[in-house]
Amino acid sequence: MGPLEWFALLRIALGLWWLESFRHKDKKAWIERNAGISWAASVAEKHKWGFVRRGFAATVAPRPKLMTWVVLLSELALGLGLVAGFLTPIALVGSALLCAIYFVTMIHDWAEQGQNLMMIAIAIACLGAGAWKVWSLDALLGLFQ
Repeated sequence: MGPLEWFALLRIALGLWWLESFRHKDKKAWIERNAGISWAASVAEKHKWGFVRRGFAATVAPRPKLMTWVVLLSELALGLGLVAGFLTPIALVGSALLCAIYFVTMIHDWAEQGQNLMMIAIAIACLGAGAWKVWSLDALLGLFQ
C-alpha cells in the first residue's frame, strides 16, 4: 500500500468516526427534547469567551429544532461522504469546520478538545494529500482530479 492508500484509509476512518458520532446520539432525546442543543446551550452560557456566548444566543438558541437537525444531518452526511469518498474535499473542509466549532464551544472539556483537534488534523492531512484519489466515488466519477 502506498501513501495515497494510507490517506484514503485515514479518510474512511474519519468518516466512520462521524458515523459513530451520529449513531451513538439518543435521537429521540435530540429530536423530541432538543437535548443536544440544550446541553450545548448550558455550555455556551458559561463560556469564558463572550463571542461564543453571543454567537450561540444569536444563532443557535433561537432555532433549537433546526440546529438539532443541522448537527445530526451534518454528522451523517460527513460520515457517508468520507466513507464513500463522495464530494470528499467538501466533506473534509466541512469536517474541519464543524470540529473547529465543537472545539471552540467545548474549550473547557479536555476530552472534546483532543477528539476535535485530532479530527481537524486528519481532515487537513487528507485534504492536503488528496485522499479522494483512490477508493472513492470521486475517483470513479473523475471528480476533483
